[in-house]
Amino acid sequence: MVKPSTKRIWRCAKYYFELCLAKGQSSDTIRGKRSGLKKFFLWCLGRNVTRIDQINLDLMDGYAAYLNAYRKPLDNKPLCAAQKRNLLTFVKTFVKYLYIKGLLSANPLQNIELPSKGEQIPKALYTEEEIEVILEQPLLFGIKGLRDRAILETFFATGIRRGELVKLNVDDIDFSAKLVRVHGKGKKERLVPISQRGCEWVAFYIGKIRPMFAFIGSGKALFLANNGKRYIPGKLSDMASQYVKLTGFDRTGACHLYRHNTATTMLDNGADLRHIQEMLGHASILTTQLYTHVSRKKLSQVYQDTHPSARGGSGLF
Repeated sequence: MVKPSTKRIWRCAKYYFELCLAKGQSSDTIRGKRSGLKKFFLWCLGRNVTRIDQINLDLMDGYAAYLNAYRKPLDNKPLCAAQKRNLLTFVKTFVKYLYIKGLLSANPLQNIELPSKGEQIPKALYTEEEIEVILEQPLLFGIKGLRDRAILETFFATGIRRGELVKLNVDDIDFSAKLVRVHGKGKKERLVPISQRGCEWVAFYIGKIRPMFAFIGSGKALFLANNGKRYIPGKLSDMASQYVKLTGFDRTGACHLYRHNTATTMLDNGADLRHIQEMLGHASILTTQLYTHVSRKKLSQVYQDTHPSARGGSGLF
């Protein structure tokens, strides 16, 4: 890895991405950073800012104002608080690493104030009955549909992330113990339970469907795309969202809808928040607590059991 001899922003950004890769960061993480820094870089070009030593707090104030006024091309909606914070954080972390590596003599963004990211309450929640309808859709599409059903069933049974599912290998499934070894964020592994139905779908896929896609280059990858290779996360989302659209529901959703359902349903049925945190692989309990805001069934039951007005009868006459 060669340290750049120039201070041009995008050349230094490429060096930074190489550093992230060497640190073992996931391809999804690096892809997000690349996209975020590219947005900043293009904005800088419009202001004749091309060097990393031109980045300072005043410049970032201008970039923050640009993000506040920005409207997404597809729906003309503004960026949410979390998106704006993430885009500013990409630049802050980038500049910090350049300072650590000696490409900058000081860290000009050390004291930058980032906006609050707000509460990222999950949207487009689906009931258990609606998810069953979604899971029926792949069965209309032959061999590929059976593979897709096994994938969606694994999402539903485990609540794992999209990036975790694409990393699964055949030997990560323990059918006797009904456990899945998940390769999570930051190279952290955890064991996640999987239902009997989930085991049956995966076993069926491994025995009957996977051989139809596999070739010598497939290796140990569990779920194979049409080319016989490990899935690319984006393609997995495209596949999952298409089956949601086929149901005719007036909400969107893809891989993460099953993760949301896992959290809210387990919470509604009395699971301890710590157990949900462990299953989902959240580093902080605060992330898991966001699901308490959408767990309506549990809240309604607590209200009925504890609020004086709910416990006191109708009150009429």
